Amino acid sequence: MGNLLAGKVVAVTGAGRGIGRAVALAAAAAGARVVVNDYGVSVDGAAPTSDVAQGVAKEIEATGGEAVAVADDVSTMAGGQRIVDAALTSYGRIDGVVCVAGILRERMLFNMTEEEWDPVVATHLKGTFTVFRAASSVMRAQRAGTLIGFTSGNHQGSVSQANYSAAKGGVISLVRSAALGLNKYGVTANAVAPVARTRMSANVPMELTEMGEPEDVAALVVYLLSDAAREHGVTGQVYTVAGPKIAVWAQPRELRAAYAFDGWTPQKVAELLPGSVGVDPMPMLERLEAMEKAAREGTRPNA
Repeated sequence: MGNLLAGKVVAVTGAGRGIGRAVALAAAAAGARVVVNDYGVSVDGAAPTSDVAQGVAKEIEATGGEAVAVADDVSTMAGGQRIVDAALTSYGRIDGVVCVAGILRERMLFNMTEEEWDPVVATHLKGTFTVFRAASSVMRAQRAGTLIGFTSGNHQGSVSQANYSAAKGGVISLVRSAALGLNKYGVTANAVAPVARTRMSANVPMELTEMGEPEDVAALVVYLLSDAAREHGVTGQVYTVAGPKIAVWAQPRELRAAYAFDGWTPQKVAELLPGSVGVDPMPMLERLEAMEKAAREGTRPNA
C-alpha cells in the first residue's frame, strides 16, 4: 500500500483477528507504527488472553515494522486511555484510531437479558467512545487526526441482534458527532460498515451475495487514515466495503412533511399522515419472509 501512512501512529482495537488484524497489518505496510489492541476474547466476549495482540505485533515486527501490543478492555475508560497512552509513550503521538473491537450475543428482543445487552453495547459503542475520547483530546491539541468507527449494515435493524444493531447505530451517530465537534480542529471522523469473511460473519442467517475479505476493508481504512482522504474533505461519512464494492450511505434527512398551523389533534394526524407524510419502506422487512423460510428449512437465503 505504498507509504500512505509514513510517519503516522495508528491504534487499532480488535486487532488480534479478522478485520482488525488486517487493518493493523495494512497500516504497518503503509508505513504506520501501530498499537495493536485486542482483549483476546471469543466471539461472545469470554476467555480473554493477551496472546492474540502480541502475536499480531510480532507479525508486524517480523516484516520490519514497528508495533506495540495492548491487551486492554476497550469497554472501560481506563482501557481506552491506556491504548492512546501506549501510542504516546512508545511513539510520542497518535494520528489515527480504528475501533474494530466487537462481540456478539444473539437473542430475540423479547428474550434478551441484561447480561446479553450490556456487554455488546459496552464493547461496540462505549468501546468506540472510550478510544475516541482519549484520542480526540490529543488530536485536538495536535490539530490533526483521524477517528474511524466500525458499524454494520445491521444498523438498519436486526431480527435477533437488537443489542448489536443498536450499538452499531450508535457508532454512526457518535462518528457524525465527532466529525461535527472536531472539524475546526482538523480532526476527521468516519465509519466503515464491512461485509467480509470473519468469525462474526460466519453465522449470518443469509447468504451474502456481496462478500469480501478483511484485506478489502483494510485498504479502505488505510485510505481513510491518510492525508489524501483529509484533503478531499472526507469526514462524517459511512462507507460499506463488500469485496469489489465500496458504497457511501446517505446522510439522515427528512423525506416528506405535513403541517397543521392551528395545532395537531389525533384526528388531523389520522387525516394527514397516511397520505401526505406516509412511510419510508424498511428494506429489512422485505427480507424477513425469506429469512424465516430459510430458518425453517435450514438453508441461507441470498441478501
